Amino acid sequence: MTNITAKFTTAFKDQGFRLSLNYYLLFIYLGLGMGATGPTIPSLAGQTGVTIGTMGLMLLIGSIGYVIGTSISGRVFDRFPAHPIIGGGLLFCAALTALVPLIPIFWLLIALYFTRGIFDAFIGAAPNTLLVWVHKEKAPPYINALHFFFGLGAFVSPFIFGLLIGLENGYRWIFWILAMYAALVGLRFLTLPNSPQPEHKKTETAQTPKAPVPYPLVFSASLFLFFYVGAELSFANWIYTYTITLSLASAAGAAFLNSGFWFSFTLGRLFSIPLAAHFKPAQMVAIGLAGALVFILVPFVFPHSLAALWVTAVGLGLFLAPIWPGGFNLAGQSLALTATISSIILLGDSLGGTILPSVTGKIIEWGGAQSMLVLVFASLLLTLTAFLFMLKLRKAK
Repeated sequence: MTNITAKFTTAFKDQGFRLSLNYYLLFIYLGLGMGATGPTIPSLAGQTGVTIGTMGLMLLIGSIGYVIGTSISGRVFDRFPAHPIIGGGLLFCAALTALVPLIPIFWLLIALYFTRGIFDAFIGAAPNTLLVWVHKEKAPPYINALHFFFGLGAFVSPFIFGLLIGLENGYRWIFWILAMYAALVGLRFLTLPNSPQPEHKKTETAQTPKAPVPYPLVFSASLFLFFYVGAELSFANWIYTYTITLSLASAAGAAFLNSGFWFSFTLGRLFSIPLAAHFKPAQMVAIGLAGALVFILVPFVFPHSLAALWVTAVGLGLFLAPIWPGGFNLAGQSLALTATISSIILLGDSLGGTILPSVTGKIIEWGGAQSMLVLVFASLLLTLTAFLFMLKLRKAK
């Protein structure tokens, strides 16, 4: 125990380690928001007087805001210190989040989600890039740890929702808790010095010509994140509705199932931290995709079994966990990551979180709850295709 304490004390003296801990706070915020999305969809639909399927439009517009924010974040972080921008963005997001459960008009709620999506994109894009700038070739375990904290936040949200569901309008406290957390972290970043800088700023006096950007590899990495995030968020956002629609569990039981997915996802991210130091990113992605494709098939074999759905939620969360950081680490090892290039790659993440999850509600209305699983399976297959294309382009460099 003393040895562990001594190692942590030594690590805490390192500026890069301390910065990393602050960046992890950002992904807890994003995870809390993501975990709250699925369980609160029916409540927000009732609050605004629209159908479950129509709520997909809110997710779509919010994601479009996220796409816009991602597309401009790279240029901003390449030119200006990141920490003040992150701090101000979090305080603004805190104010918007606190208003979510108080707005009775659907179109006003959509406008709020669109605006918050822009600022959330800055908060989501920054840590991945900043960790690469801080730790360089040693970044993979730190990036895996970053996404562990996303999973941690996403696990906590639906668990809290399950505890509050019995209270009148208990869902509102999910948003107010998230708003309080965002405000505290925002204040922390406004006082945090030493924003990391990209390598091109440190060496901009050198006269060496810039290496050409391998855009096919950049776009294949973006497509990889597009299909992966589409699969992850379609399952995470709609498994609660899927469970309720098929009458497999009560509202609280469906919330706990959603929390079970994120808990397993979080464990997978935790396990992937030490594994990332010993295995190549491509190996992490390959194992994750293989396991995810197996577990998503379980409900097709046992379509009316809650136990089978729990097996899928837990297994899928565990194997999805290393895929995103593995793919981003693979891109980071293949490219010289500026914030602009990172934003192009992360644009795939934003668009993936926009298209498939937002149309899933309507598809469930038209084709039944089982169609959600079909969409997730197809998206995972396309993720595998993009991954193989990345490997091919990487070898051709």
